[in-house]
Amino acid sequence: MIEWLNIVLLFVAMLTSLHFYVKSAQPAKLAQEIGPIAYEKCERYRIYASIPLFVLVVSYLLYVLYPIPLPFPQQFPWDFSITLLLALILGIPSFSLMFLGVRDAGEETLRPKEDHEMYGGIYNKIRHPQALGEVWTTHLIALILNSTFLFLISFLWIPVFYYMCVAEERDLVIRYGQEYIDYRERVRMFFPKIRKRSKEGK
Repeated sequence: MIEWLNIVLLFVAMLTSLHFYVKSAQPAKLAQEIGPIAYEKCERYRIYASIPLFVLVVSYLLYVLYPIPLPFPQQFPWDFSITLLLALILGIPSFSLMFLGVRDAGEETLRPKEDHEMYGGIYNKIRHPQALGEVWTTHLIALILNSTFLFLISFLWIPVFYYMCVAEERDLVIRYGQEYIDYRERVRMFFPKIRKRSKEGK
């Protein structure tokens, strides 16, 4: 019974985090309704969105103690040292992207501001470095916990993060107008454009 309640808790945490993050990512739209106070309100929503993530980690830990019956192995079929190596290979680029994204977004990572200019740095290469790095966090936890089920269920975060990014971009168009539309045409969402060498440069 506990194992199934824990799975419900996992999904509730995921959906709650999604709900509040999407609300936090729409300050410009909300400002059209209630004025500049919307940015302060969205800051609180961003905090609310982070709380369920701690619940999610607890749920992952509980799953190790109370796994559900599955028709496949609960653990990866290779030595745990290989699993840790995979976690390292996945973790280094993920945390690097998150670090660069947080650094270049500055305080806007947690606190949206009406007068904040568009970001530079890594954001000149891809539009959502933080999301691209953070989306693999639950996969890393699953690898460290050596759980095949948790690793597989972590793929549900991919459409969740994609929807978060889409919702955020809709608001950025309201916020920055044509400047953001031009930026969106110039810079890809998750993967940098590969520049072709000109004939003169060969």
